[in-house]
Amino acid sequence: MLTEPTTAPAEKDFLPGPVLLLGAPGVGKGTQAKALMAAYGIPQISTGDILRANISKGTPLGKLAKALVDKGKLVPDDLVNQMVADRLSQPDTRRGFILDGYPRTLNQATWLDAYLAADPYTLPVVAISIVVEYEHLLRRITGRRISPSGRIYNTYSNPPAVPGICDEDGTALVQRPDDSEPVFVERMKTFESQTAPVVEHYRKQGRFEEVDGDQPVEQVTAAIEAALRRLRTSKTLNI
Repeated sequence: MLTEPTTAPAEKDFLPGPVLLLGAPGVGKGTQAKALMAAYGIPQISTGDILRANISKGTPLGKLAKALVDKGKLVPDDLVNQMVADRLSQPDTRRGFILDGYPRTLNQATWLDAYLAADPYTLPVVAISIVVEYEHLLRRITGRRISPSGRIYNTYSNPPAVPGICDEDGTALVQRPDDSEPVFVERMKTFESQTAPVVEHYRKQGRFEEVDGDQPVEQVTAAIEAALRRLRTSKTLNI
């Protein structure tokens, strides 16, 4: 959990607190999460990682989750919430953390707010969404090609010298099945339907900002950090 925040923290003492980083597939959310982790020394907390770790370690929660997963069922909110609570109790979350894939539902967001509010020294979650135009995202995803060595190209923005061939080792580039347009369309529908209620929840409370993801990576990072500081110092923040 977090240490007691100050009203107007100095640059070196700035507490980012809990940050929900939102973004559709292909906006560069992973890249920006890594930048925030490096800048503030905070962890990225992924519910997928937490779930896999609990199952792998055979924890009581993991055993319950595995029984459901093995039957092809979704892990219910209350079980996910318990896993998140256990992860947030660890000392590396003291200054804050980046939430990845959680909260996905309004119920999860409401639970998280109540959980954090139980500690008077804990900051509330703020949500920052990276926004990129749909057509640009489509090109980012469907144009992506990968070499066996892991080098990534894009047929639109970063094509290889010879179409379909890696510049470094001459191997054939491949398109992952997940990078096809039909899969992208379905992923966008799922993202929009899941995210809309969560966004509205934080927007109503003055805890949400959008940043333009159609900029160079460094500029997007700077915009996210500026948005985070505005949200943390806003006098209208409804907590």
